[in-house]
Amino acid sequence: MKPWQNWTLGVALVLGIFVPPILHYRSTYSHQKRLREVVAGKFYRAGQLTADGMTDAVQRLGIRTVINVQNEYPDPSMDQTFWNREQVSEKSLCEQLGVRYVWLAPMTRDDRNSDLPPESVDQFLKVMDDPSIYPVLLHCRAGLHRTGVLSAVYRIEYQGWSHAAACAELKGHGFDVSLWKNSCTSANDYVRQFVLNFRPRRAANHVVAE
Repeated sequence: MKPWQNWTLGVALVLGIFVPPILHYRSTYSHQKRLREVVAGKFYRAGQLTADGMTDAVQRLGIRTVINVQNEYPDPSMDQTFWNREQVSEKSLCEQLGVRYVWLAPMTRDDRNSDLPPESVDQFLKVMDDPSIYPVLLHCRAGLHRTGVLSAVYRIEYQGWSHAAACAELKGHGFDVSLWKNSCTSANDYVRQFVLNFRPRRAANHVVAE
């Protein structure tokens, strides 16, 4: 066998061994991108799922409300599957599934020195105060940052977690990855404004969603 034939055979063997598992992982990952349980039977979080992945999550978990917090995509176009890149409107898919669709834009405050959380926190709490929305699926693009800080708000407001505990979970679920590496601290605007500046409500008519 000639040298180039040996090289070709070696490449083919390597591709045959490693590529199928990688593709299988990517397909599975896209289908259930960082889908995590926050409160069993009530609150789940994720990244941007495929249309098939969203359908599976809604049916398997009994989801009644999907909250998209990608401020740049009010109605994301979802791939049908990892293999099928036909685009599906998330809002339309939710309508087909009989699921309520909510879009929130969790932007930080322009005044970085303010001790107040962003206005979108109040919008988030207003949605989460409604018992009829549960079970709910909250998602952003990666399922790490915007989803993470709003899940931390939920922990503090409805479950009585400390800010330190909420931040520890935030970091444990990967807030520090990607471009935000080592940024799960008060130096990060999202962490400071959404989590550290947040104070749970103490009104007499406060609804506990637990």
